[in-house]
Amino acid sequence: MSSLPPRTPALASRLPKVGTTIFTVMSSLAAEHGAVNLGQGFPDFDCDPALVEAVTRAMQAGHNQYPPMPGALALRQAMAAKMQALYGLACDPATEITVTAGATQAILTAILAVVQPGDEVIVLEPCYDSYVPNIELAGGVAVRVPLTPGTFRPDFDRIAAAITPRTRALIINSPHNPSGMVWSEADMLRLQALLAPTDVLLISDEVYEHMVFDGQAHQSAARFPGLAARAFIVSSFGKTYHVTGWKVGTVVAPAALTAEFRKVHQFNVFTVNTPVQHALATYMGNPAPYLELAAFYQRKRDLFREGLAATRFRLLPGEGTYFQCVDISALAVPERDLPEGDFCQWLTKEIGVAAIPLSAFYGDGFDQRVVRFCFAKKDDTLREALTRLARL
Repeated sequence: MSSLPPRTPALASRLPKVGTTIFTVMSSLAAEHGAVNLGQGFPDFDCDPALVEAVTRAMQAGHNQYPPMPGALALRQAMAAKMQALYGLACDPATEITVTAGATQAILTAILAVVQPGDEVIVLEPCYDSYVPNIELAGGVAVRVPLTPGTFRPDFDRIAAAITPRTRALIINSPHNPSGMVWSEADMLRLQALLAPTDVLLISDEVYEHMVFDGQAHQSAARFPGLAARAFIVSSFGKTYHVTGWKVGTVVAPAALTAEFRKVHQFNVFTVNTPVQHALATYMGNPAPYLELAAFYQRKRDLFREGLAATRFRLLPGEGTYFQCVDISALAVPERDLPEGDFCQWLTKEIGVAAIPLSAFYGDGFDQRVVRFCFAKKDDTLREALTRLARL
């Protein structure tokens, strides 16, 4: 028997720059200090009881074993019908739709499926924090292109300048987290023209597709043939139906792209929670919940913005998602001059409201005196947060 003590071998990290996400940090801090958590993006209210009942019925009906690797056929068929009805895209549920363990897994799988070591992938900053680590895990190189500060609109000249012979993919996100900006039809047409002569793939993160306000329409990549032909279109049932903890999403892509996606998917998660898939398929028979979602969240946005308008926070546009960004520069407290991250820590501890610094969505920590609130909360929660924020 060896006399050597037990030893844990040292590792060279695959993600040496990655620590605990800002969402986990701020949610933990909010819980510790009893703060109203407007940081992490999840509702504090329940989903439709009918959806929970549909899961129970699916379990009782025996849908408790592995579904097909691409997902329950009934759910893929329901998604195909929705894509046709909303966006005019005819897609084959057998070969062009895959059910995933949420949008985060969908994006990682798409990147692993198509990005080779040394390939470049363009991300538009500020961007969701999983994109760059996903690219690095695939051996790719993230090429960061900033959205226009203040408006967060795409800068097509800078996007065009970033495309090289090594560019494998571009990731877009509309409605946009964290800013709430929504890509217009003109934006999508310009992107279609820009990519037309290239072999650049598109990963279109559309998890907030049903949260577009003020009469605008969501401009899915599915609406534009030149984009749909090269795109992985990512959706999230968690965001749409107030069940973020269920972690179920979909990817729609042309058959050739889907085939490569599924090669990775089958060895990544293989498949996704069976009774939830069957319940979602049944629930989607009524389109009202997702068709009415924009009005539901616009009312919350308006309530929250009206309250913030009475403070010294400067409201940035809120065209979509359930996030509201504000500029802190004019607040009547000296802490306004702190870096965004430090300000959010102070706001949580001393004022009792948690927010997310926009600098967390930039690779270089770009600080523009802007923080993000989530208004996917009960009205009473929002009113309590506004009462506390009024002190500033």
